[in-house]
Amino acid sequence: MDFAFASVVAHSPAVLVVDIGGSRVKLFASRSRNTASFKSGNELGPDALMRSVKRLSDTWEYDVVSLGYPGATGPGGVVADPGNLGAGWVGFDFAAAFGRPVRVVNDAAMQALGAYEGGRMLFLGLGTGLGSTIVGERVLIPLELGCLRHSSGDTLGVLLGKEGLARLGEDAWRHAVHETCAQLRLACGADYIVLGGGNAALVDPLPPDTRRGGNEDAFTGGVRLWQEWMEHHDTPPSDIWRVVW
Repeated sequence: MDFAFASVVAHSPAVLVVDIGGSRVKLFASRSRNTASFKSGNELGPDALMRSVKRLSDTWEYDVVSLGYPGATGPGGVVADPGNLGAGWVGFDFAAAFGRPVRVVNDAAMQALGAYEGGRMLFLGLGTGLGSTIVGERVLIPLELGCLRHSSGDTLGVLLGKEGLARLGEDAWRHAVHETCAQLRLACGADYIVLGGGNAALVDPLPPDTRRGGNEDAFTGGVRLWQEWMEHHDTPPSDIWRVVW
């Protein structure tokens, strides 16, 4: 266990992190460092998710749950069904299903929180579309920068997502990533950018003031959502790492 991650775990309750992806769901228990995963896909709904999560984590110890969801979330949980999973997510009571407190955030936001190293950071997730989040001073702001229109006529979500990569080819797609990073870093006043998602590895060389996120950032972010809870029993977690919806 590296020192930085050990510090996060030491100031948190035992957290179960559930990172829901379009192809796999990944699980992590902070206290024991158990991990597991299973296939997701366009037929996965919340009931099926819970069956698999409970089966795989049956012997794990955890006090609270962080759930990274690949779609829009709000203070009450999921607000829209994702395009790459099944239906039934909106209004699902995860706290009742787990029997424990649950925080639900967008998956890109959870990964961004795990990658954060101070200052004002812009996170861009390069995957099926474009995930985006800005983090600074214990405030986490999920964004929808993929909706912005590029001069080509495409949205940034299409241009920098898997559709744009397939259509443009790697060289032109990398050029678009570099161009977009420079513009968004200035527009957001970010000190640096972290590139995450499955296609971040294709961006080589990296743009200036940019680094890649790690594979375990989502796990670190899920634990960090509850950081210092043990020392602040009378303080809601949202006042420790505050998510602006």
